[in-house]
Amino acid sequence: MTEIATTFKRLKERISSVIVGQEMVIDQLLVAILAEGHVLLEGVPGTAKTLLVKTLASLIGTEFGRVQLTPDMLPSDILGTSIYDLNTKTFTLKKGPIFTSLLLADEINRTPPKTQSALLEAMEEKQVTLDGRTQALPDLFMVVATQNPVEFEGTYPLPEAQLDRFMLKVMIGYPEVEAEKQMLKNWQEGLYRKKSLAVEPCVNTDEILKARKDLESVKVDESILNYLMEIVQKSRNLSDLQLGASPRAALSWLAAGKAHAAIEGKDFVTPDNIKFVAEPVLRHRLMLTAEAELDGVTVSQVIANLLRQVPVPR
Repeated sequence: MTEIATTFKRLKERISSVIVGQEMVIDQLLVAILAEGHVLLEGVPGTAKTLLVKTLASLIGTEFGRVQLTPDMLPSDILGTSIYDLNTKTFTLKKGPIFTSLLLADEINRTPPKTQSALLEAMEEKQVTLDGRTQALPDLFMVVATQNPVEFEGTYPLPEAQLDRFMLKVMIGYPEVEAEKQMLKNWQEGLYRKKSLAVEPCVNTDEILKARKDLESVKVDESILNYLMEIVQKSRNLSDLQLGASPRAALSWLAAGKAHAAIEGKDFVTPDNIKFVAEPVLRHRLMLTAEAELDGVTVSQVIANLLRQVPVPR
């Protein structure tokens, strides 16, 4: 696990030199990369969501694709389509931007459900079916979708079944005062100009894929499994929730917990690793009842209450 910890520490340090004041966000994003999960990144405009993903792709030295989702987009704009060649009198496949290692789906809630659903097969099975033919996606394939929480006009909220495909929902907010001051100093020094943002890779794709393989050796004690399952089961019976954690949520939670343990350099999962990823794993999967919403209950409060109710294994 030392090798994984060293690799991801190096990656975090380089990202943090560009994206200041977002340590928790970076930690959660790195967990998702190691655990082979997709991320829903939510934050108000101007909080460097796009810059964060582009910087990450550059530091890994991998293919990067970006789709700016709009209401008039079609699934073929993401997946690609077959084009008829008059010279050869045959159809040739013109691949869409989804055929990349790291895909940034910008403002995913700006496009209709039909176009949103174009991502589902790719996210679940790392493949795309076009004209009856299955096309494999790169081993490193990962989707980071962004959305703006303050604009509701002209948006299409993601259905629960699609939200469940994202391993983590990461919330990116405003940086602290000192971090934002450092950001201003960085801008003064020209760090955020286009030429200076061409960062050199500090890890490669093979290192990430090897780390994912090594993650299988992280041990999970029976007591940790029981702890995790008790929380998941309890979420399905809370009076404040009409929808609790799904079986896929439990799998994502365990994978994310193992990844966090490995990044810390441990070869075993502790309750603290489970707690660290609890909110990003659950916040987009739990659905409050109408009564709870009227009472001002939040999903974050429900998650904190869940963790308090279940005793931590010793």
